[in-house]
Amino acid sequence: MLASGSSGNAALLSSGHTRILIDAGLSVRELTRRLVLAGEDLESLDAILISHEHSDHVGGLPALARSKKLRAPIYLTRLTVPAIDWGESEPRLMPFQAGASFVIGDIEVNSFSVPHDAVDPVGFGFETQGVRIGVVTDLGYIPESVKYHLRRMDLLLLEANHDLDMLKVGPYPWSVKQRVMSRVGHLSNLVMSEYLTQDFDGKAAHLVLGHLSEQNNHPEIVRLFGTQALEGRGLQTRLTIAEQHKPSEVFQF
Repeated sequence: MLASGSSGNAALLSSGHTRILIDAGLSVRELTRRLVLAGEDLESLDAILISHEHSDHVGGLPALARSKKLRAPIYLTRLTVPAIDWGESEPRLMPFQAGASFVIGDIEVNSFSVPHDAVDPVGFGFETQGVRIGVVTDLGYIPESVKYHLRRMDLLLLEANHDLDMLKVGPYPWSVKQRVMSRVGHLSNLVMSEYLTQDFDGKAAHLVLGHLSEQNNHPEIVRLFGTQALEGRGLQTRLTIAEQHKPSEVFQF
């Protein structure tokens, strides 16, 4: 995870042969810096994969598309393409239909629709060399279809955006609070923990909780919710809280 939170999101997935950037919510300069921290650079990317058009996921994308260092094509849903202000960019786009599966290098990508107030938002499942990774943030609830796609993962990135009590007394206008709590908003700590308690299959060796709101959540609250849910089921899944301002460790399989 290069960055995860309300101010910008990006992650790097590498099979050793293929490197995919998932979302580009950081400036080109900051994204470049964090890639270097992970031992990579823009030139090494084979693809950029976009979940939806909100600025914390594509804020750096138009400038990135103009970079002479970038040779990688940009994969995003057909409906998301016109929702992004590309400016003077001439991106190399690879549009796909939400729900489609395709292959980038030696990584199989499975997309699936998620309930969020974007034009055509998707989550992703990845498989390479027998390893399965699920990435799903920015969804108001977890429908059965999404639960199905999150089964049998070795690593799962799941949203834990807000604490309901903090959100209710926090600085956001009421209209924004209603949006965040809605079924096309973001997952609360409570909904996340209910999923872990009731629906998580426990197969993942690593669970990463991310997209935390800096105003309406706290990493230790998230850790408490996640830990209690996992320990309540006797699971040995390793829990990590993704951060906004620095990359996570490198998860290796």
